Amino acid sequence: MASNNFDPNQNNRPRRRSDYSHFKSRKKHRGLLWSILIVVLILLTGGIAYGYHAYNQAKKTFDNTFQAGQTNKLRNVDDVIKQGRPFSILLMGTDTGALGRNDVGRTDTLIVATINPKKETAYLTSIPRDTRVQVKGDSQPYEKINAAYTIGGPAASVSTVENLLDVPIDFYAIVNMGGLEKMVNAVGGVDVVPPMTFHYGNANVVKGQKIHLNGKEALDYSRMREEDPLGDYGRQKRQRQVLQKLVVKGVGITSIPRYKQILTSLNGNMKTDMTFNDMLAIRTKYGNASHHIKSQTLQGQDAMINGVSYQVAPLSELQKVSNHIRRTLELSDSTKLTSNSTGTGDDGNYASSNNASGY
Repeated sequence: MASNNFDPNQNNRPRRRSDYSHFKSRKKHRGLLWSILIVVLILLTGGIAYGYHAYNQAKKTFDNTFQAGQTNKLRNVDDVIKQGRPFSILLMGTDTGALGRNDVGRTDTLIVATINPKKETAYLTSIPRDTRVQVKGDSQPYEKINAAYTIGGPAASVSTVENLLDVPIDFYAIVNMGGLEKMVNAVGGVDVVPPMTFHYGNANVVKGQKIHLNGKEALDYSRMREEDPLGDYGRQKRQRQVLQKLVVKGVGITSIPRYKQILTSLNGNMKTDMTFNDMLAIRTKYGNASHHIKSQTLQGQDAMINGVSYQVAPLSELQKVSNHIRRTLELSDSTKLTSNSTGTGDDGNYASSNNASGY
């Protein structure tokens, strides 16, 4: 049985699996954008920590989620937080069982979240899991971006995203979907207005008709892809819809029992290189950043290369998304991006990767 705890030995990398057969959101994996919950929890930490007992419970929970990573910070994060400047978090969602197992699977959800206190806004940029990228140190010239975590853990995912978009990643958070039902139920469920009619698992929804979803229903509502004409982009749109409703619901929670349920749902389901003290400092300086949430998706193009299906982002799209993220961080536009990161340019010609592995 897989352990529920992360291996503290950072040199023990996860084994690689070989059996895997601008502000508008658009394959069979069960990834979920639930990782944005870390943003909610960080911003609400001050409320969770109200009172001696609640503070100690919150500290114990978040101390257990801490995992010192091997990421090379591109800037002094302590100074960024101290000065109250915008910061970024790479949010990763997995759906492979308890965190800490040797075979960790892949990150079916990748979101670059940038938190801007002046604008009181959290900006979410989704990166499709099939995006074609280069992973530093990999034996293959190109991979799907969701393989980076399998290849080199969170450090590889962070560096791959940084290289793809030329943006600094200040923190990372990995959220496993095992706590999904508990989390939704902890806030009393969420209300959504479905963009389409479908019946998938526990989710039975009608387009345009508001419906209240409990944990199981929200999970299936967010997982369905096959019937959506927009495929994974459509699924991402529904995932963000649920999450944004959850943020609003979470911000309104004031009862300690509700907070306890939220904290309990995190056990074994989240790891981050953000300390509890980081979270308290962020609460103080960035507490209003949940007032507005805006989202976008890195838009790729379908491409079958050497028998492998990818999403390939043109250089013009990479530049547009990179510049937007950098502006939310109050940085100048990028001048370093090249077509090498995805193996294509705006001319639509793809670089060959004869040894590319298909997952």
